[in-house]
Amino acid sequence: MTRLNFKLEATSPGTRARAATFTTLHGEVQTPIFMPVGTQATVKNQTVESLKTAGSNVLLANTYHLLLRPGAEVMQKFGGIHKFMNWDRPVLTDSGGFQIFSLSKHREMNEKGARFLSYVDNRPILLTPELSIEMQKAINSDIMMVLDQCIESNASHKEAKAAMELTHRWAKRSLEARGDSLQSMFGIVQGACHEDLRKQSADVLINLQVSGKGFDGLAIGGLAVGETKSEREDFTAIATEMLPENLPRYLMGVGTPIDILEAVHRGVDMFDCILPNQYGQRGVAFTSLGNFQMRRTVYKFAEEKLDPKCDCLTCTNYSRAYLHHLIKTDEPLGWHLLSLHNITFYHQFMREMRTSILEGRFLEFYNRKRIELVMTDQENPPTPMTPEKPYKKDKRLTLGDYEVHDSGRGFSSIRQRSSGEVMHSVNPPQEEARNLYVLPAKIEERLKSLDEVVIWDVGLGAAHNSMALIHEFVNKEFTGKIRIVSFENDTDPLKLALRNAPAFPHLHHAAPHELLKHNKWISPKGNIEWELIQGDFSHTFLGAAKPHVIFYDPFSLHTNVELWSEDMFAKIFIYCHGNEVQLLNYSASTAVRATLLAVGFSVGYGPATGPKSTTTVAYNDPSLAHKQGVTLLGQEWFTRWEKSDAKAARGLSQSNEKEFEERIRKHGQFNS
Repeated sequence: MTRLNFKLEATSPGTRARAATFTTLHGEVQTPIFMPVGTQATVKNQTVESLKTAGSNVLLANTYHLLLRPGAEVMQKFGGIHKFMNWDRPVLTDSGGFQIFSLSKHREMNEKGARFLSYVDNRPILLTPELSIEMQKAINSDIMMVLDQCIESNASHKEAKAAMELTHRWAKRSLEARGDSLQSMFGIVQGACHEDLRKQSADVLINLQVSGKGFDGLAIGGLAVGETKSEREDFTAIATEMLPENLPRYLMGVGTPIDILEAVHRGVDMFDCILPNQYGQRGVAFTSLGNFQMRRTVYKFAEEKLDPKCDCLTCTNYSRAYLHHLIKTDEPLGWHLLSLHNITFYHQFMREMRTSILEGRFLEFYNRKRIELVMTDQENPPTPMTPEKPYKKDKRLTLGDYEVHDSGRGFSSIRQRSSGEVMHSVNPPQEEARNLYVLPAKIEERLKSLDEVVIWDVGLGAAHNSMALIHEFVNKEFTGKIRIVSFENDTDPLKLALRNAPAFPHLHHAAPHELLKHNKWISPKGNIEWELIQGDFSHTFLGAAKPHVIFYDPFSLHTNVELWSEDMFAKIFIYCHGNEVQLLNYSASTAVRATLLAVGFSVGYGPATGPKSTTTVAYNDPSLAHKQGVTLLGQEWFTRWEKSDAKAARGLSQSNEKEFEERIRKHGQFNS
């Protein structure tokens, strides 16, 4: 039994979303929960009374800042933060690890801790795990966090491993420093964007005990510090799959409402972020109609309440026009009122999620909200009283639902605006396409036994995968023929990339122009043929040439569930009968691998790409995997899958859950 007496009340079908309660020294907490950030014993622009009115139940305060000012002596004199700030509900204190990360140029790290100069009086301070816990005891928070070393999420495996192992040693020292305090303590899972490290970190912290006592909850750290949105979602899912279900799970520093929705879908319970206040001060309001920028002149004469579905003090008493005026004039009252509304919006959103989980309808709620939460007042304007000047954009950089995305690292990609997903977002796209799809396909080896190798390119996008293949072979001498069949229901990404050809050097070739013009291109030697089939892949593949290799590269399952479903993979498996087929995919998701296994594929580890230590490769005949020297998922993966509370692939499976699981258990891959 932990200090929190955590009780899991419900999980919702087709998702990992869960509702729970736990009890702290200052009251009960219901999850999912959002915790406003009160860094210095105050939530910016708010009073204790306004926070309670908004629905706040747990606040986050920061050990690093409170250590520097007002200091431990003041906290001890008042008996802790509750009396000091007149807050009688739970408080969670961060340890200072993120602030150490933020001071990268002004601190020195070693085994003892982090040495830096105080921004208050310039005195040197060594923040150790013991000092962090000593200060959190003085604060008398309900939940203490261990001191950890946070690094950028895209750090190398070597850097991430060293930081993770230091975090583990500090975690043990933090537990020892807690002693017999009644305050609860959370460990922090680190490992950046490396799946194997995340597993190691979770295993160590789950089993770590001092005097027979372990952690009362586990946090997911090291995200929202440099990774893409899709990477954050992937590694949130990876982390929660490894965490025990009988402890609360806390995703630190996240985030926007859509980020929180995605994380709850993946099994997270607790969140904190400065965004409701920070955005409020910038004039942004989260509403049931989308995100409003109150600086827009469209609101100058608007008499309506801010959000027609909100009854907070802001919406009840003030018009959009008045809020617009306050924000335009930088009046602190405007910051207070918008922040108050945003915090209220977050808490109401969390209550709605909790209710939908308890009632078993979160998946429906999720599918609806993931569209609503990314709306803006640019897309859904609230009846302006005076016309607004049109916003001028460079039309060459956008087309339909897509825009050119500058990575800032010397290459460009295509981004889907509605979902926020970026095609080939981490590495140079042509490098990633070659390493992830072209080289592992071992096409020259396949041509030794086949007159023609058919490659399906599922998800043409900006044609990175197909063009990587063409560039690899167009000047080579080989026997036989390579036939590429690309599937795409929207060619705007390719058209947009061609419009901005200087940013996409892989398209400096006649092939993509011919493909768009005639739906086909044939190399000068006639030994490479590229065909485009437009339409919904779930229907159009049925008339295509049977493949030997599949580059399976559609948008992620969070954007396009149908193409990742059990039904879709089963249809592909059946259609490919008679050919030895290799399917290559960028995902490392347990859900995707389980679904492929359930329909009959043998599944192995694909090459690393970007921050992912492995991707996925599947075969309809395991003998091909052995010929290619690919390592299939083994007992370690199977054991982890057995421990997962989402064995039926989190909404991807349409089968009876027990039958789905039994198919994986009986799979020849694990019973040979």
